[in-house]
Amino acid sequence: MSENNSHQIGNLKQALVAGACAGTAVDTALFPLDTIKTRLQSQQGFLASGGFRGVYSGLLTAVIGSAPGASLFFVTYEATKRLMGATIDNAQYAPLIHMAAASCGETVACTVRVPTEVIKQRMQTKQFTKTSAAVSHVLRTEGVLGMYRGFLSTVAREIPFTCIQFPLYEYFKRTYATIKGRRTEPYEAALMGSLAGAIAAAATTPLDVCKTRIMLSTKNQSTKHYDGIISTMKRIAAEEGPRALFSGIGPRVMWISIGGSIFLGVYEKALKTFVQLRVLDERF
Repeated sequence: MSENNSHQIGNLKQALVAGACAGTAVDTALFPLDTIKTRLQSQQGFLASGGFRGVYSGLLTAVIGSAPGASLFFVTYEATKRLMGATIDNAQYAPLIHMAAASCGETVACTVRVPTEVIKQRMQTKQFTKTSAAVSHVLRTEGVLGMYRGFLSTVAREIPFTCIQFPLYEYFKRTYATIKGRRTEPYEAALMGSLAGAIAAAATTPLDVCKTRIMLSTKNQSTKHYDGIISTMKRIAAEEGPRALFSGIGPRVMWISIGGSIFLGVYEKALKTFVQLRVLDERF
């Protein structure tokens, strides 16, 4: 792959640790915005879900899932990108390679992300006040599959999001590197990640609203139960109007814009530090 600025890393250990640092940093720093976004998207409404009170409810669950989820994403992303790049050495296919690599990364990461997201969102909307109570209730009433409620809708949200964000991010970096004649600095990558994330966040808000409704509903809710992203989207549009599909777009764009800056900035900084100090430099 003839791209100067695609981190000539080849070291998945570095990607794993850098991803863990990035995921934990952004989820911890911006958790209140995520809570507000979730409450705006919930069916019971913002105030009934807690308003501005207890905006750190579910933080522990989010932190537990942050490091492994982000690590899985970046390891899969870098490995897939490297494998496909070695096979398809043509710059014109770079966006497709980034889309495919990011989609694989998101799908793998969701195996860890979804269970923690289910518990986190139910705590954010005041269904539960303790993580242990939320986990035991889901397992008791819905079984292990209940922990993966909304898995497909999450993947259906993440893949379009990442297919917009990462090609844009890589394009911005590549173009900037060509103009400047050097690799991008971490702070520059952070700004590019912020812009790419904001665009992707706005475009995929309806999918995020549907994902939130599905995760928050339970099978014993006969009238409020949501199941399936297409049927959920149709129902929201019919019952609440098309505008409801963009509920929480402000906090979502802000969260992902700032989060993208922190996430990709920390990731790039960690990688640069590892390379300079030759930390985790064994290749595999």
